[in-house]
Amino acid sequence: MKREGSPWTGLGVVCAKEVADHLGSVRMRILEVLMVLAATGATYVAGQQLHGTVEQGSFAFLKLFTTASQPLPSFVSFLSFFIPLVAIGLGFDAVNGEHNRGTLSLVLSQPIYRDALLAGKFLAAMVTLLLVLVGLWLLTTGLGIVFLGLPPSGDSVARGLCFFVATLFYAGIWLAVAMLCSVLFRQTATSALAALGVWLLFVVLWPIGAQFVAQVVHPAPFGSLQALLARHELATALSRVSPNTLYSEAVTALLHPAVRSLGPVFAFQLYRAVLGTALPLGQSLVLVWPQLTSLVAGVVLLFTATYLIFQRREIRA
Repeated sequence: MKREGSPWTGLGVVCAKEVADHLGSVRMRILEVLMVLAATGATYVAGQQLHGTVEQGSFAFLKLFTTASQPLPSFVSFLSFFIPLVAIGLGFDAVNGEHNRGTLSLVLSQPIYRDALLAGKFLAAMVTLLLVLVGLWLLTTGLGIVFLGLPPSGDSVARGLCFFVATLFYAGIWLAVAMLCSVLFRQTATSALAALGVWLLFVVLWPIGAQFVAQVVHPAPFGSLQALLARHELATALSRVSPNTLYSEAVTALLHPAVRSLGPVFAFQLYRAVLGTALPLGQSLVLVWPQLTSLVAGVVLLFTATYLIFQRREIRA
């Protein structure tokens, strides 16, 4: 019997139900507590370190995100580590968990299409990540005002918001990877290990592999500047396949207004340049626009692959 209505019927219901499940789960509470503790510690240490140097320059508020002090890393380092884990934790059992509990066929027997089910689960996880990031941004802003003793400038607030938007799409890539593993593998433990394996591949092994391949392709003789530049360009291009590299470069330009290039800088490029001056936010966005669009494209491509595979999967009661 053919169903009536749009394929997206029930999208809002699925999304609202999944958001409520995520926010009320013990797993999410544990991850939130860990992130809040880590963010508070990093912000406190950075605030204490920057308290006496605020008057020496503008954009001191942005340094709260990037300043590290032993033994604690910076707030950005905490996010780059915890956000993929939170995203994977939200998506690794999105589909196979329903299948193993026997509720997937029951849900699809209702006037809810596969399109609405998968999209609703993805949007719900993204909304949950958005709420977590907004909470962290407000927490960091409030603590920054307390520790530094002055409010952030409008440009600093705008850069901070752009930074968290980039973080949201970075999280979206790992959420899409986790949901893809959830569709590919029937067992939730297998999908979780596969998603974590992909994350570790790009965090640990991919940078090493990119450098190795670049050295093999462009073996630079001693004193050969052209070969060294070719090796560097190839290594950079290969490393940008990793979401971690794209996110790191985007964060660097957004939180360091004085950054004018993400590659090697030559002496003739610095001619008549005023070093240390901050770029306008628009120019920084132009600098990292390829990285930001690549993160968005990665989310779209991974979700599309998940959607196509899920549509062809047989669902049995």
